[in-house]
Amino acid sequence: MTETPTAGPGPAPAAGPDAGPQEIWDLRLYVTGRSATCQRAADNLQRICEQYLPGRYRIEVVDLLENPRLAAEDQILAVPTVVRMLPAPVRTLVGDLSDTERLLVGLQLKTAGGGT
Repeated sequence: MTETPTAGPGPAPAAGPDAGPQEIWDLRLYVTGRSATCQRAADNLQRICEQYLPGRYRIEVVDLLENPRLAAEDQILAVPTVVRMLPAPVRTLVGDLSDTERLLVGLQLKTAGGGT
């Protein structure tokens, strides 16, 4: 498992309906090795977090090749999968996360109607 630390401290605007202005977003990305799809998902997630949650996120990368029991324990059926652990509620998205609009709505950084 690896973790991407948050960027520097400092106030940032609220993002999404669930987030307070200083709330830290905990995201867990499940991958299998360094496949192109898993790497693309990691890159896309990092890009979106830097754009919408600068300094207010942590990404934990869980490689299921190294920790296969976590797939069953965490009910992961496909990879790559990102799980928003915090803020509640837990949200799960599967795929390479290349559809920015779907990722923003899925993580509740943006509403389906287009507002942030």
